[in-house]
Amino acid sequence: MFSLTALGWSGFFDAQLAATDADFAPMRIATVHRSRMTAVAQHGTVRLQLPAQANTADFAVGDWVLVEPETQMLVRRLERKALLRRRTEGGRMPQLIAANVDTLFITTSCNDDLNPARLERYLALANEAGTTPVIVLTKADQVADTAPYLAQVAGLQRGLDAVALNAKAPEAAQILARWCAEGQTVALVGSSGVGKSSLLNTLAGKSAKDGQMTGSIRESDAKGRHTTTSRSLHPIIGGGWVIDTPGMRTLHVSDNLAGLDHLFAEITELAPLCRFRDCTHAHEPGCAVQAAIKDGTLDPARVDRWRKLVEENRSNTPVQTGPRGNRTTVHPGKRR
Repeated sequence: MFSLTALGWSGFFDAQLAATDADFAPMRIATVHRSRMTAVAQHGTVRLQLPAQANTADFAVGDWVLVEPETQMLVRRLERKALLRRRTEGGRMPQLIAANVDTLFITTSCNDDLNPARLERYLALANEAGTTPVIVLTKADQVADTAPYLAQVAGLQRGLDAVALNAKAPEAAQILARWCAEGQTVALVGSSGVGKSSLLNTLAGKSAKDGQMTGSIRESDAKGRHTTTSRSLHPIIGGGWVIDTPGMRTLHVSDNLAGLDHLFAEITELAPLCRFRDCTHAHEPGCAVQAAIKDGTLDPARVDRWRKLVEENRSNTPVQTGPRGNRTTVHPGKRR
């Protein structure tokens, strides 16, 4: 048996209930498949009955829904506190990753997988979603010193927490315990092979036999193989919940201006000090960003990555066009 609070229920969701909802049971989406979904209720996991018009693509693992308890029929989804989503290449609608996540564990390894530019994409994703990011460096037991790896991620975002651990060791759950308390929800994202499934098994207290299947990496290039193929919600030690996700080979930036502004705050805060309002921060006179680069207070490589992501976000974000009252949405075309 679970209490609603232990499942992650809060006043945010309670405020959405009307008097007419008294006979419905709040449940939390645990898995989403093409034609079926399961949810965690106070008494355990149930398979939901879906109304004829329901589209499972509109739901994410972690969503709160109201369900008719006798028939297990889904009635409606509650508004989300946070939503992780990404736009896939050629896709018109964003792909939903996870909902109502308090903390996003962005996992990477203490090896050649560690790529600051890729981590910045995940950070922008977390910022836009309204969830707190934490960088988790796995395979700490395979290097003599984790300090150089922690140093690479320390300045990626203000106030960013980063930890190094062995995903298979029981101590990993202790290191991450402050984000995994009762009612808290974390999600794991990162490349294949960095230890997400191993970390999930450790957090959930599952053995290798009963837990998520794990895989190794190729020693030649530190690239991993997919072992997680779908998203799912699991209870973890300490009373929280974890959402596992498949490894992402690509993560395009789209609809993410606020997330990028927060990620690159040291750049966006300088922009109003430039002489020209439309300054590109590349060659204009009186540019505060270029001045900061020259005096050594701003990393030029960081500015280059910021410029690249801002341009990518502009190219990938749908825009409204046409006369007022008759606007249409123009979706980005396929990348060349």
